[in-house]
Amino acid sequence: MILFDLKCTSGHVFEAWFRDSVNFDVQAEAGEITCPYCGDDEISKAPMAPSLAGTGTSTHDATGREASADDLPLTGPCAPDHSQPESVVGLSEEKVSALVKEVAGKLGEFRSHIETECDYVGEEFTEEARKIHYGEAEERGIYGEATESQTEELAEEGVEFFKIPWARRRDS
Repeated sequence: MILFDLKCTSGHVFEAWFRDSVNFDVQAEAGEITCPYCGDDEISKAPMAPSLAGTGTSTHDATGREASADDLPLTGPCAPDHSQPESVVGLSEEKVSALVKEVAGKLGEFRSHIETECDYVGEEFTEEARKIHYGEAEERGIYGEATESQTEELAEEGVEFFKIPWARRRDS
């Protein structure tokens, strides 16, 4: 799996996962990818944030603190103003609820995959990512926590990684 930053003709930037680059090309050409902001189906790849190489069986590494989706900033020229509540027209409450549940389920599956395939290094993420980047530690998939300033430093050094928003687990 690969994560691409995508862009519509209106300039909205968003992310999506694909099996591979060919899979993206096929779906984009068929108009099967739509912008989540405006519905545009003319989508191209945008410049991407780098990602840390995984173990061969994992998708990618992740930094990620416990967060809800509401904590995450949307980027791009038309990012919504979160000081006002967002609204949806044309979808029933039942449909929106079903979609939210589906997305939550997929995010849960993704989290489980990362937790299964990658090593959790906790607050040592930036140190371990640097060691892997500079060949001082075994190349493998890792995930853990990093502050905004730590991730900025990693990016400046050319260390490849990306952030994943984790939703808090519900206690069973």
